[in-house]
Amino acid sequence: MPKKPQKPQKIGVELLENFLVVWDSTSGSQLYKNGYYGKPLGIAKPKIPEFDVPLILDLMEGVYLTEKGTITVFEGTKKTKVGLVKLKQKAKQLYSEFDEKYTVYQDLRDSGLIVTPGIKFGCDFAVYKYGPGVEHAPYMVSVKTASADISATEIVKAGRLATTVRKRFIIAVPGLGEDKVKYLIFKWFKA
Repeated sequence: MPKKPQKPQKIGVELLENFLVVWDSTSGSQLYKNGYYGKPLGIAKPKIPEFDVPLILDLMEGVYLTEKGTITVFEGTKKTKVGLVKLKQKAKQLYSEFDEKYTVYQDLRDSGLIVTPGIKFGCDFAVYKYGPGVEHAPYMVSVKTASADISATEIVKAGRLATTVRKRFIIAVPGLGEDKVKYLIFKWFKA
């Protein structure tokens, strides 16, 4: 009798304050290799996907990977399972406008792009086609609601920064029209 294909085992991840830790370095390396999720502890820009340190995930990644059935989140010495609802509540405390940002994160990830926090570029996400360490992020994405105000000065500031760091500046607007997310991509030119 043929064997049933086994479902891949979920990776155990511990919730510590506002981040998640994959303590098993083999599982962490696999997660990083399969989508550049998280950051290896103490390694700013890993050149190879295998490492012998814990992997740190942010809550946005944790919610996404939990929804995908890739990880199981637990907390405390009793290893109490943390459900998706509690994980989202925690993320909403950390991120302003979490639902909107998560919609964009999810849309970009589901499109096959690599998404990392964009704080160092003054935006919500840095987005890669191939991954950090392989290329520089070609896009910086700011999430705005359809009702949000944005000034011309804000757009010019973001555009100048994007040009300086050789990136395309994108405003992502979730829930606008028929699409899950609308993307406004700015192209700068010299007059």
